[in-house]
Amino acid sequence: MQILHTSPSADRFSMPAEFEPHQGCLMIWPERTDSWRCGGWPARNAFVQIASAIAMSECLTVLVSCAQYETARTMLPPNVRLIEMSTDDAWARDTCPTFLRSRDKKTIRGVDWGFNAWGGLEDGLYFPWDLDNHVARKVCDLFQIDTYDCRDFILEGGSIHSNGAGTIITTKSCLCSKGRNPDLTQAEIEDKLCDYLGAKKVLWLPRGIVNDETNEHVDNICAFTAPDQVVLAWTDNTDDPQYPLSKACEEYLSQQTDALGRNIQVIRLPIPSKPICITDAECKQLDLWNGMLTRTPGERLAASYVNFYITNDSVLVPQFDDPMDETACSILKRAFPSRKIVPIPAREILLGGGNIHCITQQIPQTS
Repeated sequence: MQILHTSPSADRFSMPAEFEPHQGCLMIWPERTDSWRCGGWPARNAFVQIASAIAMSECLTVLVSCAQYETARTMLPPNVRLIEMSTDDAWARDTCPTFLRSRDKKTIRGVDWGFNAWGGLEDGLYFPWDLDNHVARKVCDLFQIDTYDCRDFILEGGSIHSNGAGTIITTKSCLCSKGRNPDLTQAEIEDKLCDYLGAKKVLWLPRGIVNDETNEHVDNICAFTAPDQVVLAWTDNTDDPQYPLSKACEEYLSQQTDALGRNIQVIRLPIPSKPICITDAECKQLDLWNGMLTRTPGERLAASYVNFYITNDSVLVPQFDDPMDETACSILKRAFPSRKIVPIPAREILLGGGNIHCITQQIPQTS
């Protein structure tokens, strides 16, 4: 593995779309007991269900600590590869590298962004985060691929989506937050994204999902389903605090084109019909962090069906035991007609602060 200090864009590497073929996927085994209730056991069962579904069509690698290796090996399917690696938590989307592919589709490389737990000492979610900050480079070493050194720029994988044709979508509320790159202007951040993702255009959604503690990652509010088509988290309830956020995003997208000048088709994907909140009993099943509670009873969680994972032959869709579960699956089936829709109970992942997309990271296929 070489650590590169050149420009991915100049090297003719770019970020593929997630709906393009994958050669594999990465996950991290959950263990942190102030993130995952009951010592992590309910979350592990959810992770196993997701891992089993992914491994049906992709080579899945799960990173796991020494202490949890035997447990993970027993619970996971035999065709899932386990690699012992130290991490601070299980958010593979945000700590693993962003994978780029060469223009001829023959080579992949990784981008090693800086990671500071979604905001560092300004509004980050845990400390320290140094183990997570080393995951991306270790993964590139594991897969024997070269990696671009971008540790001076704070970015998580959940904050960006690519259409695979030169357009990146993100949220202003996240990438322009004070805890990430406060010395950079929005224009300077955009230049960085274009340079390191091989993009020509960045779309800046104004907001994300209510109470999303990542400063509103894009992967909870909006995702590409085709180069010129997105699904957008939506509610018709004008009294819901999510309504003005989704409305602002829809109005913004209606005035935008992608890098090739195409209008962007917006498909409304409903959020659950009622807020998903953590219970008092669930809060009591979480360990304290530094003597403090990490969740508050009754706290609204950032539930969204947009936080799905696209495998080579299916779409894994979060389910919340809500009347909108089936509606969301029907809409996504129309958006992905060639893929099977796989509903996955996702409350245990949501209690940890994210969802299916947040705990996965795809590795693009090469030719």
